[in-house]
Amino acid sequence: MRKIIIDTDTGSDDAVALMMALKSTEVDILAITTVCGNVPLELATKNALMTVEVTNAQKPPIYVGAAKPLMRDLVTAVNVHGEDGMGDDNLIHPTINPESGHAVDMILDLVETNPEEIELVTIGPVTNIALAILKAPKTMKKVKRIYSMGTAGFGPGNTTPVAEFNVYVDAEAYSIMMKSGIPISIIGFDVCLGDAAWNREDMECLMASEKEEAVFAVQCNNSLLEYNLQASGGYFVDLPDAVAMGVVLWDDIVLEDKLCYCYVCTTEEATYGQVIINDGSKLAISDGFGSNPPNATVCKTIDNQLFKKRLLELLIS
Repeated sequence: MRKIIIDTDTGSDDAVALMMALKSTEVDILAITTVCGNVPLELATKNALMTVEVTNAQKPPIYVGAAKPLMRDLVTAVNVHGEDGMGDDNLIHPTINPESGHAVDMILDLVETNPEEIELVTIGPVTNIALAILKAPKTMKKVKRIYSMGTAGFGPGNTTPVAEFNVYVDAEAYSIMMKSGIPISIIGFDVCLGDAAWNREDMECLMASEKEEAVFAVQCNNSLLEYNLQASGGYFVDLPDAVAMGVVLWDDIVLEDKLCYCYVCTTEEATYGQVIINDGSKLAISDGFGSNPPNATVCKTIDNQLFKKRLLELLIS
């Protein structure tokens, strides 16, 4: 069975992604590691603990990781996901606790113990991953693959005009990861919109099931729904982390992906967190991006209906 570690800044869409993996019979979750991002670290950890409790499926150990980005102050998304990251609906009362030991050390121990077998699924800022690479680069070369929900893909940013949130929180960390030589698959924000998002019918279906985890999945996304209603007038919940987890679990939902060279912008404030993606297209100037070898497989399109069908079935099963 595939062995995965999930690194999460547990907000409401992370919770749905965690539920998918926890309920899957295709992966063995060796650990969940938490990082600051959507919310501060303590809340991200509580939210992960609560999600594991509510789902009542696999019960992997949870380890606490980085409380701040490598070089910058933390930027959160509480304006999107709620002050608690989970809809501000009084849902978070975990009775289980995280394990002792730091997330970075646990990642390195698990990779060393399971060389060429561990797949890392990063659905938040990659601060923990960068710290692990900096601490033990040879060990991290034994990671089988990193799946990253990050970058704007081939579309605009969701945090600045050019930057996606997970990269923007800690672009230095993302740059370290992209330069690591570890095989990386990127699921950008651009493939997580439109028909991949939950609509009213999807959410009503989940609520009608009366399954505890399905109801929790809808309720914890109430703030995100309200944010989207105010921002665009649309009644939908976009779930980037769940889409990324769908790619991890069901590779047949990927309709097109491409080997690309990805460059992370970290120096100029206006472009901080942008990831410039070159898909190998012929460029007027041969030097620069055109001369760099690919460092990631970037997802370009997915089968939205198949993804959503499987997600809904998994949550209400």
